[in-house]
Amino acid sequence: MSIADLQSICFQPIGLIHTPHHDLVNMPIQPVGAKGMEGMIKLNPELQEGLTDLEAFSHITLIYHLHEIKGHELMVKPFMDDKKHGIFATRSPKRPNAIGISTVKLSRIEGNRIYFEGADMLDGTPLLDLKPFFRQTDNRLHAVSGWLDEKDDKMAHSQRSDDRFTK
Repeated sequence: MSIADLQSICFQPIGLIHTPHHDLVNMPIQPVGAKGMEGMIKLNPELQEGLTDLEAFSHITLIYHLHEIKGHELMVKPFMDDKKHGIFATRSPKRPNAIGISTVKLSRIEGNRIYFEGADMLDGTPLLDLKPFFRQTDNRLHAVSGWLDEKDDKMAHSQRSDDRFTK
């Protein structure tokens, strides 16, 4: 099978993410920069049973559609650098498939509502999936982060988005 043989893939949202961010400009660019910013997921009610046992986890990874991003660019200047990099060497939002991921702190679950800390996505973002964070397998203590290793580790805590990906 080749790439040309593949057909399109269609996902249906499993819920909506609600956050205090109503504008793409000046949002935190990573969950570590959104400390104290609470978000809430309203999961489709028919999926509520699938939340069983999730409350025992401290963190979850959200996979979502970057619904306000139009088009893509192969070379981008990411928020944490002043030079261009290939899109696949960044977490910039203007991607061939506008998919975002964020690992956030799980606060509580009430019915089909999931409350979390570290909201770095736009209010009304469609949720595609969520997964528990496994510290035993998701952490990579000796990982190398390419061009980002040259940057200050605290940059993601204070960096905010601007209009570079909204044009």
